[in-house]
Amino acid sequence: MALSRRTLLGLAAGVPVSAALAACGSSGPGKGGGATYWYLNGQPQEGVRAGAVAAFNKAHPDEQIKDTTFQNDAYKTKIKTAIGAGRAPSIIWGWGGGTLRTYVEAGQVEDLTSWFAEHSDVKNRLFPSSFGAATVNGKIYAMPCEAVQPIILYYNKKVFEQVGAKPPTSWDDIMALVPKFNAKGIAPFSLGGQSRWTNMMWLEFLFDRIGGPEVFQAIIEGEKNAWSNPDAITALTKVQELVKAHGFVKGFSSITADSNADQALLYTGRAAMMLHGAWSYGIQKADGGDFVSSGALGYMTFPPVEGGKGDPSDTVGNPAQYLSISSKASAEQKKIAKDFFATGVLQDAEVKQWIDTGSVPIRLGTEKLLAASKSADFLQFTYDIASKAKVFGQSWDQALSPTAAETLLDNIVKLFQLSISPQQFASNLNAVTGK
Repeated sequence: MALSRRTLLGLAAGVPVSAALAACGSSGPGKGGGATYWYLNGQPQEGVRAGAVAAFNKAHPDEQIKDTTFQNDAYKTKIKTAIGAGRAPSIIWGWGGGTLRTYVEAGQVEDLTSWFAEHSDVKNRLFPSSFGAATVNGKIYAMPCEAVQPIILYYNKKVFEQVGAKPPTSWDDIMALVPKFNAKGIAPFSLGGQSRWTNMMWLEFLFDRIGGPEVFQAIIEGEKNAWSNPDAITALTKVQELVKAHGFVKGFSSITADSNADQALLYTGRAAMMLHGAWSYGIQKADGGDFVSSGALGYMTFPPVEGGKGDPSDTVGNPAQYLSISSKASAEQKKIAKDFFATGVLQDAEVKQWIDTGSVPIRLGTEKLLAASKSADFLQFTYDIASKAKVFGQSWDQALSPTAAETLLDNIVKLFQLSISPQQFASNLNAVTGK
């Protein structure tokens, strides 16, 4: 089954959970006391996660992990309640960022900084960029795991050939391509705008390319009026200029990403380009006929903006998934969890399984395995972006607190519909993030 971001992130409450997460159940042998571990179900990721636990349990007969799986939205509610009641599982699966910060501030998760210092081999085998969303106030509170999902600019090579155009190498190129495609009746960019987070990806890159990562970092740190930074206003203005120039497909506000209608616009040639996550590749491969296999799909990272302060090697998206240890776990459970982090997470078999699902695991040194995959070119491209990024900005709706994220998503819709100005957007967001 193709993976959507909803499958992987399960974002907005009240949105039907992806069919991939329809089943709910639990698994795992769980002998004796042992450690407990909750994570998301839905294939193929569930199989990879369960396989890693089974392999650890087999190799450690005296240290067992009992795993339980949940549907995405159900998990988010259940874990929040369990942590609040002091009854969290020993190992807590999550997305890092803003939610992890709330756990840290409530004293619910273990500080792993000294453990990583003592186990530098564990830390050094992972993408350095994966530790940003695991870190709160300079200390590490989670083990990065699983796969990396940067946001990528995809384009349809056939459509570019038809119009006689080349892929953009700058923001000015993007704006110059818009009238060319519109003149031929082709939407410059596909966008599932009803899903809100799809629009957010544009702002994430524009903020970075124009102002550098410091602009959003100031927002995360709760700096007063951080959204009103002149570079932020420039980024918000540029995205509205793109909307006004008809850069996005007509009716984008009523297209959902859950239905993959935005992907279909790209592979059927009705749109020339699309900004989307690395998971989109698998969807286009599965649903787009021979679009991917024929070499018609092009991909690149987001281009620089003229005069911008950002490093073009920076990226945004999901740097990893994350495992924390409950501060309420027993000494024995904490030991099992740490042994799992050291010898059970991203071992060779699990790494191979992630690659087989079309994902790039966050372990360094997997180039040969990626090269042997059927999707070698794309996986190597993703690996290079993730491993070379000096800064890997986490998706804003994960980096912010859940309350601030909801306000953000609501205001992004208004910004793209041109119903609020960049200044109004900044003012509305300053109210929920500035201390």
